[in-house]
Amino acid sequence: MTEAAPTLYLLCGKIAAGKSTLARRLGSAPACLLISEDAWLSELYPGEIQSLADYARCAERLRAAMGDHVQALLRAGLSVVLDFPANTVAARQWMRGIFEGAGADHELHVLDVPDAVCKTRLHQRNLTGAPVFAPDEADYDRIAGFFVPPAPEEGFNLVVHSGA
Repeated sequence: MTEAAPTLYLLCGKIAAGKSTLARRLGSAPACLLISEDAWLSELYPGEIQSLADYARCAERLRAAMGDHVQALLRAGLSVVLDFPANTVAARQWMRGIFEGAGADHELHVLDVPDAVCKTRLHQRNLTGAPVFAPDEADYDRIAGFFVPPAPEEGFNLVVHSGA
């Protein structure tokens, strides 16, 4: 029996599409570690993320710190679920650098969920007080404007999850 190669699992989908829920499921596999952007941001920057600009600044700092660490985990033989949004070409290029630098496999999970479903989930999530930053519907629309689905020429191993 051969061991599976370490894999970097990536997630692409709009806010409240279900990325973190899928990440937890993927991260429950043996020899797999879940790294959640939200969890790290809430610990490193408690109370500091009040706007989209705050999120962008803090998330960029976190990405800068995490790249080499995730590569080291992959090189050590662990698979990693990177629960950071792979929603732009630039974000996906950063993630590509991680798995290519580690010589690891990858899967880019794309959650194709209608905006109406995402907005309903977002509203429900904000009521729980759980998110690091609780975007409203206007924030959702602004952030969704930056969303770029992966194109075939980007060359990712896609796993598409359609529907609600």
